[in-house]
Amino acid sequence: MTSLNPDHVSGAALTIPDAGTRRTRLREFQTQLVERMQAVRSGTQEHVSLLGVMIGQTRWLLNLQDAGEIVSVGAITKVPLTQEWFLGLTNIRGNLVCVIDFANFQGLSPTQIDKESRIIAFSPSLSFNTGLLVSRVMGLRNVAEMERQSASDGDAAPWSAHRYLDRDSHVWTELNLSVIVQDPRFLHVGL
Repeated sequence: MTSLNPDHVSGAALTIPDAGTRRTRLREFQTQLVERMQAVRSGTQEHVSLLGVMIGQTRWLLNLQDAGEIVSVGAITKVPLTQEWFLGLTNIRGNLVCVIDFANFQGLSPTQIDKESRIIAFSPSLSFNTGLLVSRVMGLRNVAEMERQSASDGDAAPWSAHRYLDRDSHVWTELNLSVIVQDPRFLHVGL
């Protein structure tokens, strides 16, 4: 067995910052974090990041305060005599959560479950043990970098009032989970 001699290793040298540099970087990070938290509290936040997801073939934005845990799709137990869009119940960390196919709820084709599909549980602050089936999670999106679209028509659902156009000309719709949990049709899952 051969041992590596540092004199024989070619390429860039590995440099490890000293303790003073690490402390300075940590202080800078903490300062930036405090500034961002203060900006959020004071309402002077320069950008708002929302969670981008695909539901069916549509791009949606979810407020991080309304969205809870994101989990892979596991076993979903069907509940008899419920709407087609009510997929059933799943167990997320010991809690029974209702799973909703939001695309199907809107009258679109049912969402196909594959390896990229996820369930996004509603935040505990909404007091609603529900999760949305999403085709895939697209990561955080900064709406300050998007162009807000004017309302196209009056028949838009109340939970999807804001639309944005990103740099790649993709339309994103903000989904307000706190509004949808008040919709009578969403609340009535039985046939």
